[in-house]
Amino acid sequence: MRLQPTARAVLAALLLSIAPRAPAAPVPATPSRPANCARVEFTDLVNVGQEWKTPLGEGWVFRIVPIVPGPAGYTGWDLVVDRDPPAGYPDALLVATPPYNSINDREIGTTFGLRSQDAIGWNPRSFRFLTNPSAFNAAQKLFLDLSSRLQAQSGASPQSDPGVARLTKQLIDLQAAAAAGELRILDAGLAPGNGDPAPFAQNWAAQGSRMSYILVPQSGTNPSPRGELDWIRFSLTLWLPSGWKLPPGVNAPSAPCPP
Repeated sequence: MRLQPTARAVLAALLLSIAPRAPAAPVPATPSRPANCARVEFTDLVNVGQEWKTPLGEGWVFRIVPIVPGPAGYTGWDLVVDRDPPAGYPDALLVATPPYNSINDREIGTTFGLRSQDAIGWNPRSFRFLTNPSAFNAAQKLFLDLSSRLQAQSGASPQSDPGVARLTKQLIDLQAAAAAGELRILDAGLAPGNGDPAPFAQNWAAQGSRMSYILVPQSGTNPSPRGELDWIRFSLTLWLPSGWKLPPGVNAPSAPCPP
């Protein structure tokens, strides 16, 4: 499900700066973020059109999922944390990493006006994800209800529906105890885009020009403004709750949790 452009802008603004006055309805309580976490690291490579995943323990899995190319021919990946088996849309990383349905740390790709070299220049990527199953289930319902309300407004002010502020606050409250993660791109294979960088991507374009990457042929016959991502080699760091039951063979020393 993708929101219409007006709804995207409204939701992004709400989640970045909002002071809701409506009382919050009860949702499952989640503990505050602890001082120390179990820090786990992975290093690997993922190719275009392919998925990378690793079990995290306690019924959770981290996935790097290929973006659907669509008519525009997008390339890249979405970062996903989900139950095993999957619990459906939205996943536990999406609901904890706003803004929604907009340019976001969780999507490494040639979407939202980014060229391939800009996508790797936005580095590292920082995100949050829920690890409490009850909080995750509640967040999924809140997210879908909020999306429906914003779509129904058809450009009207969010203040016209007090439920928007209430649902937004409830989502933010659930995110307060979310775990943290970071994905750093170490190397990449790409066909650079020949278009100009978007105004908001100037810094990522400059950083991308200094990063290590290998030029690969573009799949089409002509260069495109956005280019293509072929593969990325990455390091993934997750800060899980202290005492987390990890899969056998995965080491996770205690470390301070990110703020």
